[in-house]
Formats: sequence, structure tokens, C-alpha cells
Amino acid sequence: MATELAKAYVQIVPSAEGISGSIENIISPEASSAGDKAGGLLGGNLVGAIKGAIAAAGIGTILKETLGQGAALQQSIGGIETLYKESADKMKQYADEAYRTAGLSANEYMEQTTSFAAALVSSLGGDTEAAAEAANMAIIDMADNSNKMGTSMESIQNAYQGFAKGNYTMLDNLKLGFGGTRGEMERLIEEANKVKEANGEMADLSIDSFADITEAIHIIQTEMGITGTTAAEASATIEGSMNAAKAAYDNFLNG
Repeated sequence: MATELAKAYVQIVPSAEGISGSIENIISPEASSAGDKAGGLLGGNLVGAIKGAIAAAGIGTILKETLGQGAALQQSIGGIETLYKESADKMKQYADEAYRTAGLSANEYMEQTTSFAAALVSSLGGDTEAAAEAANMAIIDMADNSNKMGTSMESIQNAYQGFAKGNYTMLDNLKLGFGGTRGEMERLIEEANKVKEANGEMADLSIDSFADITEAIHIIQTEMGITGTTAAEASATIEGSMNAAKAAYDNFLNG
């Protein structure tokens, strides 16, 4: 950005050279409107030069991207506030951190969490705070699975949206060793319950609760060493750092 702005400066300065001479040629003592005429021409020349400099610096493109992403962010925030109510601020905080934890921009994060928010809140008896925690865990699990297994984030997101509606045909998208059927989802939950029981926790996860499904997937991915890979890659690998940087840049445009 600094280089582009420098180019703009280099273009503006030469455009300003010789202004005083131009004024002398434009202004005529005999013309009562000389001042207005000179001012108008001078203003037009400067505006033209500045427009050219802005175009050269690509500021127009950045402004267009900023306005577009800002509008999308406004809509996402509205969804967060409507669905998560008193826990909306917590979700916004998680969204701001998503460039590091999930390799997503704040807007991408909020779009995904709103896509299954109603199912989460309902499965948790209207507890929006618990829903916020579950949603954040689910988004990070999605990103970790994508990074570790190589599946596209879109495929994984579609799978979770299906789970929220009681559709388990895309469970195999997660590549956790379970097929895309209700019976296989029940088997995944059973395995997760065994882990909880071994850890001295209550093994009460059920396929009837979307929140329980997200927790069961988290448990299985943790057992497989998948959990936390996105955050680790953001600080330790080139690709992870680039993804985090891109998401952070999107946040800059949103801001």
C-alpha cells in the first residue's frame, strides 16, 4: 500500500508544477470574471490530477471492496445480534479472532455461525451463551478438519448445515471413518460417549441434539489429533500464515 501511495504522490507533484504560470495566462485584467474563471480551471486541473493519482494507486478498487465487504459485515452483525441476543458481543469477539483460530475473516465466521445458530440455540433450550460457545467450537473444528484432512471448507460447512437439519448423508465429508448415514452418526456419538465416560464425565450425548452432535465431532477430532491444527499452522507454516493474513486483511477492509 505504501508503494502505491508513493506512486500517487509522484503523479500529483508533477501535475502541480507550473500552476503559477498557468494562473497568469488564465487571468485577464480586462475580464471581470477572471477570478472565477481562473479558480474554476485551476480546480478542474487539480481534480483531474487527483483522480488520476487515485486511479493509479488503486484506491478506488480498495474503496469499492471496502464498501462491499462492509455492507456484508453489517448484515452478518444483524444476524448475530438477532440469533445470539445477549451473547452477540461474545460472538463478535470470537469473529474478530477467527483469522487466527479458524483462518476466516470476521464476516465469513459470522455467516457460518448464523447458518446453524437457530438449531444450536433450540437444542440448548434457548441458552444463547452456551450456543455461542458451541458455535465457536464447531467453526474451529470445521477449519481444523479442512486443514488436516484436505477437504474443502465449503463441503464441511454443508455437512454441518445438514446435521442441523437431521441430514447425515455428508458425514463422510469429514473423513473421520464414519459413513453418511444416521446409523453412522449414532456410532460416532457412541464413540464420543465412551471417551467422555473414560474421562469420568457423563456420557449423555444424543443424536437428537445438534449441540451434542457438534460436541461429539469435537471429541472424535481431538482423539484423532485434529483439534488445534489451524491455530498451530497460522503461527508455524507459510500457508497457514498466508490464510491468517488474508483473513486479517479482509477484516481491515470490513473495518
